[in-house]
Amino acid sequence: MKKALIVIDVQESFRQLPDWAAISDPDIAEKAGRLVDHARAEGDLVVWVLHTAPGSGGAFDPDQGHVRYIEGLKPEPGEPELTKTSHNAFTTTNLHQILTREGVGEVLISGIRTEQCCETTARVASDLGFGVTFVSDATATNPIEHPGAEPGRDLEAILADPRTLGTDEVIARTEYALAGRFARISSVAEVTAAS
Repeated sequence: MKKALIVIDVQESFRQLPDWAAISDPDIAEKAGRLVDHARAEGDLVVWVLHTAPGSGGAFDPDQGHVRYIEGLKPEPGEPELTKTSHNAFTTTNLHQILTREGVGEVLISGIRTEQCCETTARVASDLGFGVTFVSDATATNPIEHPGAEPGRDLEAILADPRTLGTDEVIARTEYALAGRFARISSVAEVTAAS
């Protein structure tokens, strides 16, 4: 079965946000890069996805210059590069068509944020009939505030709030939600040793 690695939103935009200081894995680009190298060596398709928010004036607005891959990651000629405006990588792109055209039956998911763009992409991919491997340690996320928290707090206040979900909790909850339902949970070491 042909595989595709989908690298989701491992982009400079996130490094511009104040909560980057609390990211679960500041070396996410290195782990994604290991998966990219492995996929290329295996002859698998590598698909690159960047999130954009045109006209927003923020870190995801292409006009601000941050919608680019984190240093160390670079697509090779012929590898699809997609930009999206939705959380999942399918809804606002032609990802489904690309995977179908290439005869892909299984996708591997990596990127930023674990429970947001990565998890929603995994769920949609599963619903579309793809086998999904969620490479959990090749995803990264931030702490999540309690829904009743006062808006506009700084990172220190967010981290001090006992109701805030820490990154380990966020990742674990994502794994619980996906495993056996939408995806197989794996690690970079498991994926790269499987050849």
